[in-house]
Amino acid sequence: MLIATYFYFLTANITSDSFLKAEWKNLALFNYEVDPKILEKYIPAGTQIDIWNNKCYVSLVGFMFKNTKVLGVKIPFHVNFEEVNLRFYVKRFENGEWKRGVVFIKEIVPKKAITFIANTLYQEHYETQKMNHEIVENDNTQTFVYQWKNKEQWNTIELETEKQSTEIEIDSEAEFITEHYFGYTKIDEKATFEYEVQHPRWEQFNVLNHKIDIDFQENYGNEFEFLETTIPTSIFLAKGSAIEVKNKCKLAEIQIQENLTTTINSY
Repeated sequence: MLIATYFYFLTANITSDSFLKAEWKNLALFNYEVDPKILEKYIPAGTQIDIWNNKCYVSLVGFMFKNTKVLGVKIPFHVNFEEVNLRFYVKRFENGEWKRGVVFIKEIVPKKAITFIANTLYQEHYETQKMNHEIVENDNTQTFVYQWKNKEQWNTIELETEKQSTEIEIDSEAEFITEHYFGYTKIDEKATFEYEVQHPRWEQFNVLNHKIDIDFQENYGNEFEFLETTIPTSIFLAKGSAIEVKNKCKLAEIQIQENLTTTINSY
């Protein structure tokens, strides 16, 4: 809790427009087509579901935080760690263009202070669990494993990939999944937090084999239990890069109503 207190005072008087800088590395993405109705209660005010080829997606994502700095400071024991999240995709119309972003249903990390700060300052949905990761390389392939322990049960996602990365094709599903540069958080039915995430375009690794051993009901509730027997529409590993998370801003009710009117008039 001492580290969490340090985080709180560090962020109490934010003057920089940059909240967090880090590297997001080796992002294992399992993408599922779902009925958008199951996501309705999670949609932040002022946004709407973003679809690709008439498909609505949720993604299970495991990756590494590396060289993490909060407000330019590396916090002891909070520099390198795993995260696994379940997310979906939204968009918001502003100033004549669409902002594309993600909404996190749940984010799992092994650091209590990260959970405390994210949930306190950004009203996100973080949980702290014991986690492991492993990277195994041989001459031709590489294997990435992410694990977390929920109620004495280990959950595992694993990808074996080629070692040579390739560009993500324009207008592809992989581009849709990775090219969302805003985060949105539902505060209540009338207010939303928005924050920008900056990073270069990513490359991907072709997946040769994969493993999913997850209790979706225990981790994400009854509404997502069906994912245990659902085959992902796609699986890939994004190489990742340095990233920067800008400070959040609150979208007031009047902004949301104005944007909704603009969105309706744009059709």
